[in-house]
Amino acid sequence: MDDASVRDAAGALGRAYASGTPIRPIVESHPGATLADAYRIQLAQVRAWEGAGEVVKGHKVGLASAAMQRQMGVDQPDYGHLTGGMFHLEHQPIPHGGYLQPRIEPEIAFVLHRELTGPGVTAADAVRAVDFVLPALEIVDSRIADWRISIVDTVADNASSGGVVLGSRPTLLSTVDLRLAGCTLHSNGALAATGAGGAVLGSPLNALVWLANTVGPLGVSLEPGHVILPGSMTGAIGVSPGDTVVAAVAGLGTVTAVFDREDAR
Repeated sequence: MDDASVRDAAGALGRAYASGTPIRPIVESHPGATLADAYRIQLAQVRAWEGAGEVVKGHKVGLASAAMQRQMGVDQPDYGHLTGGMFHLEHQPIPHGGYLQPRIEPEIAFVLHRELTGPGVTAADAVRAVDFVLPALEIVDSRIADWRISIVDTVADNASSGGVVLGSRPTLLSTVDLRLAGCTLHSNGALAATGAGGAVLGSPLNALVWLANTVGPLGVSLEPGHVILPGSMTGAIGVSPGDTVVAAVAGLGTVTAVFDREDAR
């Protein structure tokens, strides 16, 4: 894709955010788009958000489970950016109408206390860089109509990022085995899904290592204070106005997302 096509695709996604109307897949409007092009489209949007005053507060890793990689026909995860405006307080109403077609999934969030820059980052380096972990709920959303996404579409659309709710109890990494940490996801009091940290590339820590080594050669460092979402421990579930979703992660506690009953934008 030439620069004009990248700007066109980024603009179309931006208009979908603003209007609340999803667009057709990028691979249909730009049939020759590659994964590299998709990241260029993503970055064009991030730059536009920063120009409007947003601040990058971290990154998310997507497609971190083997099942999702098989579904999308890829052999590696993808990543997106988290900006300050994406973060919501737990137990406080989240405007459901601010999203197009939201789903939610439980994660273990890393909060960094030192810079992490690839390539060459090891698991030991990643452990030293983590300040603490928190239970988290990620709101995933798609600006592509009916979630008809290919890997190119989701990457261009900032890895289908939407929002983040962080739990309130920090836990030291040394006190919990992330691989074995079980998770339950409840929606309106009913059990919706179960999982464990090992579903995320064998360990959420592996996702953090992958991210640092992937963005490092692009000149991007994971900064102190950044929040890193490594990938979901369960499948995503849909959310409607008025829903309350609670994730409980063994050893980390719970995190609760409450959606406003109004669906107006």
